[in-house]
Amino acid sequence: METMRKTARPELAAARELRTAMRGKVVVPGDDAYESARQIWNGAVDHRPALLAICETQEDVKAAVRVAQAHQLPLSVRGGGHDWAGRALRHEGLVIDLSAMRRVTVNATARVATVEVGARAKDVVAAAAPHGLTAVTGNCGGVGMVGLTLGGGYGPLSPRFGLALDNLLGAEIVLSDGRSIIADAFQHPDLFWALSGGGGNFGVVTSMRIRLHPVSELLAGLILFPWSEAETVLLRYATMVASAPDEFAVTAGVLSGPDCVPVLFLAPTWSGDPAEGAQVMDGLKDLGTPIMTRIDVMSCLDHLAMFDAEVVNGRHYALQTRWLAELSSNVIVSLVAAGSKRTSRFTMIALHHFHGAPTRIPVNASAFGIRREHFLVEAIAAWEPGDEQNGGVHREWARHLSRVLATAALPGGYANLLGPDEHDQIALAYGANIDRLREVKQRFDPDNVFSAIPLPAPKASERSAKKSIAR
Repeated sequence: METMRKTARPELAAARELRTAMRGKVVVPGDDAYESARQIWNGAVDHRPALLAICETQEDVKAAVRVAQAHQLPLSVRGGGHDWAGRALRHEGLVIDLSAMRRVTVNATARVATVEVGARAKDVVAAAAPHGLTAVTGNCGGVGMVGLTLGGGYGPLSPRFGLALDNLLGAEIVLSDGRSIIADAFQHPDLFWALSGGGGNFGVVTSMRIRLHPVSELLAGLILFPWSEAETVLLRYATMVASAPDEFAVTAGVLSGPDCVPVLFLAPTWSGDPAEGAQVMDGLKDLGTPIMTRIDVMSCLDHLAMFDAEVVNGRHYALQTRWLAELSSNVIVSLVAAGSKRTSRFTMIALHHFHGAPTRIPVNASAFGIRREHFLVEAIAAWEPGDEQNGGVHREWARHLSRVLATAALPGGYANLLGPDEHDQIALAYGANIDRLREVKQRFDPDNVFSAIPLPAPKASERSAKKSIAR
């Protein structure tokens, strides 16, 4: 009788089918590889999938999607595994693990990279570098390039070349019925529009084509200021970047110095003429009295590794984000107060200035919900696994800062980083694009099989509408 009960479980039947249909491995609880296979960047996520399909090819992906549907198993898609909320690991569901699909090919003449879904940002930059090219990425080399791009992609080259999503040229995607299609400006253009900011909520993107840019070196680095000058430097920083050229990006924020006391940091990047950039860097140093300055010409790959020591796999994380129209004096006071009250030496605040090229793109050109100049604020609570008993305290620090900033914040928020419970922000994250985004979702994934980043709940009329997948 016990054997009969076990064989009736859909996940076991699904595992048997996948083992005969896939080139890659299938991992289930009890397997030697299970514990390591379910680990992602954020060690605070403790989801236990029913099985993981470690895909090696697009045919593996198709098989995994079809088997999940046939056995009515909820699924998730793991690319880089860097979503802090853990959506890559579907608890008690089927995980389509694409982390082994990391190939990047570069057409240097066309300045285009074809990127498999498991590739990290550092993989793309490394592949492009020998050709004197680079890609628009975020600030961390370990982040999955596809997930970053589909959801947005703020980064140090964004002011000059747009968000990562603005450099998306096309994607190959497996739909919920197991079919694969191409979405670009000519084939399924509505789906291509929705993928550009709406994330992987419509299928499994197995590869994408992105635009590359002729940048081989950057003038960049790190400037640290004493905490006693934090408010003054931030006020001067806000004034300075208000007229920043496209070649200039500065991430600002709070992190721990060597003695664990908070320090204010500026991480500038200049992608234009080095001589002109040196003058701009001197202006940054003059914002206060630096306690450390390290500015140098570096490769794009070295630049991407600058914050590796702060973004550690297995550490516990919780994030809150806000969009701010400006860094007013009141906002700066709140940021400095939060920096003084950090509950862990690993906790940090990061401010990303959205300006330049991406603000000149019409808001309806992609699903991304905001194109005006603004600051993205990340409140990143981080602590070691042994301190999980204080996890609630650390999470509340981030939530408190988000609440304090809410009165000054723009509507919505950056969907790529919003948690599943941030309903007020999710509802407005896509701005005027939401109705079109919902319509594309209804056409291509009416049963909501895919849920990579938050989408607002469907309207009642959509829930009751007849469901059909576009062909």
